[in-house]
Amino acid sequence: MNIIIEELEKSYLKKDIPAFRVGDLVRVDVKIVEGESERVQAFEGTVIRMRGHGLSTTFTVRKTSFGIGVERTFSLHAPRVERITLVRSGKVRRAKLYYLRELAGKAARIEEETSATEQTAEPAAKAEKPAGQKTADAEPAPTK
Repeated sequence: MNIIIEELEKSYLKKDIPAFRVGDLVRVDVKIVEGESERVQAFEGTVIRMRGHGLSTTFTVRKTSFGIGVERTFSLHAPRVERITLVRSGKVRRAKLYYLRELAGKAARIEEETSATEQTAEPAAKAEKPAGQKTADAEPAPTK
């Protein structure tokens, strides 16, 4: 039974979805229908939850708009979701970030995740200094 359902769902699955996780900052472009016209509206925020699998996968995005927290749940493979853009990867150690609902301002920020290649490149960049620059170890200029 499950094999039949999975085969039917394959034709509806989107293939251009970026790899994002809970804690990432994403921009979701959603088609909005107003009367007879359609437009695309962006919703940018932090992914606080992902659940489900296959066609029924959903994710919840939270943002603060004019001092009020707004959460919106999207179906990952819905036709109304036009595009998902990964803006920034966040470093978190939880699967659900419900604790962000209680936080505000700087406390609600999530540390940015740095990749392994960036971490190894940073010390090398700090070690290289142009020939004309003085280092912090050099003797200070005499004062009068």
